Amino acid sequence: MVIQLDSEPEEQEEQALSDFPDDGVLEITRVERQKKSDHRYIIHFGPYTMTVHEDVMIKYRMITGNSFIKADLEEIVVADERQRAYVEGLRYLERKPRTAQEMARRLRQKEIGETIIAEVVQRLQEERFIDDPLYAKQWAEQRLTNQRKGKMWIRQELREKGIDKSLIAEALENISPEDELASALQTGRKKWNMIRGEVVNKRRKTGAFLMRRGFPGEMVRQVINILLEEENAEGQEEDPYFMDY
Repeated sequence: MVIQLDSEPEEQEEQALSDFPDDGVLEITRVERQKKSDHRYIIHFGPYTMTVHEDVMIKYRMITGNSFIKADLEEIVVADERQRAYVEGLRYLERKPRTAQEMARRLRQKEIGETIIAEVVQRLQEERFIDDPLYAKQWAEQRLTNQRKGKMWIRQELREKGIDKSLIAEALENISPEDELASALQTGRKKWNMIRGEVVNKRRKTGAFLMRRGFPGEMVRQVINILLEEENAEGQEEDPYFMDY
């Protein structure tokens, strides 16, 4: 019998240990490493078996000859899921930072119970592996500087990642209007220069492009007027253009 870690703790205890006798002492008769898993072990209690993470096995001294009652094993089942969830959480953080909501979503996909998810997310936050305020700040700066996205776009992305509204507001406050305008102008100028044809076509396509990237309408108008002035300075005559977006 192998532990299934896919429900709330009470349900898991019942499912994982359903074949174990309710009364009497259970002595470990053999311990073996689980195939294709370096950190999980199969614990044999005569005809009964369960699997646990190596850290849990060591913590509870699950070695040959030691004895447990079913209540002890029920506690170990919960501890094992908690450890499995924590290890899965660390693995999910290896490639890049994650938000608390992203982590919770990931653990649900791994069929971890909600009680354990809450505990593991809190632990990761306490250990600063998950830091939503820092995540929001760095995300906003990176999207503005490297991806050339406006505040409206950034706000929507952070919402989708489960960042609290107050944290989003704080992160966006760090972006000055001057910085956002500089980003809009840089990406707008690049788009403008790529478009062939009449100026009216350039300003229409560039304006729509900037709006899609989350820059506000008034800022888009500023950028278009600057680009028109640059165009005129190169020898093309054009009246100042003001466009509603």
